[in-house]
Amino acid sequence: MENEIFQLQYALDTFYFLVCGALVMWMAAGFAMLEAGLVRGKNTVEILTKNVTLFAVACTMYMVCGYAIMYGGDYVLSTITGDGVTGADEPATYAPSADFFFQVVFVATAMSIVSGAVAERMKLFAFLAFAVVMTGFIYPMEGSWTWGGNPVFGMYTLGDLGFLDFAGSGIVHMAGAAAALAGVIMVGARKGKYGPNGEINAFPGANLPLATLGTFILWLGWFGFNGGSVLATASVESANAVAVVFMNTNAAAAGGCLAALLTAKLMFGKADLTMALNGCLAGLVAITAGPDTPSALQATLFGGLGGVLVVFSIVTLDKLKIDDPVGAISVHGVVGLLGLLLVPVTNDGASFSGQIIGALTIFGWVFATSLLAFFAIKAVLGLRVSEEEEYEGSDIAECGMEAYPEFTSAR
Repeated sequence: MENEIFQLQYALDTFYFLVCGALVMWMAAGFAMLEAGLVRGKNTVEILTKNVTLFAVACTMYMVCGYAIMYGGDYVLSTITGDGVTGADEPATYAPSADFFFQVVFVATAMSIVSGAVAERMKLFAFLAFAVVMTGFIYPMEGSWTWGGNPVFGMYTLGDLGFLDFAGSGIVHMAGAAAALAGVIMVGARKGKYGPNGEINAFPGANLPLATLGTFILWLGWFGFNGGSVLATASVESANAVAVVFMNTNAAAAGGCLAALLTAKLMFGKADLTMALNGCLAGLVAITAGPDTPSALQATLFGGLGGVLVVFSIVTLDKLKIDDPVGAISVHGVVGLLGLLLVPVTNDGASFSGQIIGALTIFGWVFATSLLAFFAIKAVLGLRVSEEEEYEGSDIAECGMEAYPEFTSAR
């Protein structure tokens, strides 16, 4: 009887892991639609090519070496095909290959954040070269210090310092934003974005319905992102925890949307859709570090704080001439830090000092190594398309086709 119960629990937890992983994989479609909607029409095909290919790169590199770096053990194939995870104290209550699948879609999410920030001027294959380094080494290393539980450069463990990040406000989102910031600094702003007298020129996105669809897809996928991080569902305790995480994830997104829309209305006098969309995502990022302990009202307020912060952050980065076409650095980086700092408010297991040290460790590592990687890629391949290619659009220059040919070409 006991063995039958264990088999049922194993099957249910494995199935839950796989479904949540599939939801997180669907976030790749959300990022693709969001970014395609927020870039100009002449760069749509290239941004879609980046999003689908970076997912393939992430899956391959994490299989080859990333998972082994992050969690240790033997060569990755032996790590994910046995009855239990190599090096674990006891057998897993879910299939190890399901854990690998769930982890690999998180890696792809972190890399997707970089895509939108460097859009419209970075060479396609330079970006993909960075994706190899990011998903195969940079992300797995910081992941080994956090979720992997290994000491940072053999000195200290973040967990012992009181660092907690339930589903990845820092480990995934802020890490992706740190890499994005390095890329934006290295590649520079789009031509014409900033005038000689300090003026900021708007480059409207080509398809706001598509961007809105992408946001809804991300909102849906986030239930797998946060909910799957409970790691189980086949008991009363874990099922209740999953329900709380789903409830708080949804509440935070709603709070972020409303707060960002109201903030934009007060600042600009208009109901800015793009700010509302980024507000939804900011609310989701803000709650990701600790969706298991707040009440629904607290989660809504946390999301609201993220929604307000993201509007001010996007405006501030523009003033600093940090050109981020989709607001990725603000949504995932600035609000990712906020999410980490909110955890101790409702969770006694975390400390503010531990969260700050963890944030500095993650950001410092990813930003520094990303700068080095981009510098090396620039020396070998070059990072930026030519001025003529940028004017013509990356679609023709990099991919030889257009997303909307009947609207952009004379036929």
